[in-house]
Amino acid sequence: MEEKFAKSLLDKTKRDYNLIAEEFSRTRRNFWSELFAVLKDYTKEGEKVLDVGCGNGRFLDLLGEKKIDYTGVDNSEEQIREAQKKYPDRNFLVADALNLPFPDDSFDKVFLIAVLHHIPSINLRIKVLTELQRVLKPRGYLLLTVWRPPLAEILKLISKYSFLKLIRRSKMDFFDVLVPWGNRVERYYHFFKKSEIMELANWAGFKTLKSEIVRNQTGKRSNLYLIAQKPPLPKGLMSP
Repeated sequence: MEEKFAKSLLDKTKRDYNLIAEEFSRTRRNFWSELFAVLKDYTKEGEKVLDVGCGNGRFLDLLGEKKIDYTGVDNSEEQIREAQKKYPDRNFLVADALNLPFPDDSFDKVFLIAVLHHIPSINLRIKVLTELQRVLKPRGYLLLTVWRPPLAEILKLISKYSFLKLIRRSKMDFFDVLVPWGNRVERYYHFFKKSEIMELANWAGFKTLKSEIVRNQTGKRSNLYLIAQKPPLPKGLMSP
């Protein structure tokens, strides 16, 4: 995908989420139960945690009563307003995942929940993951999820946009689609294979520890998650 077009898709995603922020927040009140069970034990008291693409801040439900130094960032101003309304005592700011306003080695954990599937092109995905690796402390953990519905549910969409690409009517990559939100916007998504996520993490300098698909009780909702670690510093070097 051409870089100029990829960046235009990023801008579109930001506009879309600004437009639907209030409605989106109403439909995203709680953290997904199937991911809660997987991720809830990956934070400890006193840790510095960064939530990239935080939306309305619902990830905070995962932290419960733990005393965590939490920071949530999102490039959508309206999503951040929703988060601040819901959690007025927490730290939220507008920021770009490609250029985070934090020093190197700042956080113990970085969460990227339902974000990477909105990042177009391999190059930009690697840039995002590399930026997350930069702000993580050595031995820090990245925990990310992407939407991974059963193929039968998305085959029609994938077939449509694959055909458009084959006849050169779409500039998007294969497995890129636009998913309608009612009749208001069409949000950009990329559907990942498990091996693809692991390769991206590896290219960004992470060591993958675990990657699985989890489904809710009905089987109608499924997500792919990955847990990866930033390598320790070489012997003899110290973090700032």
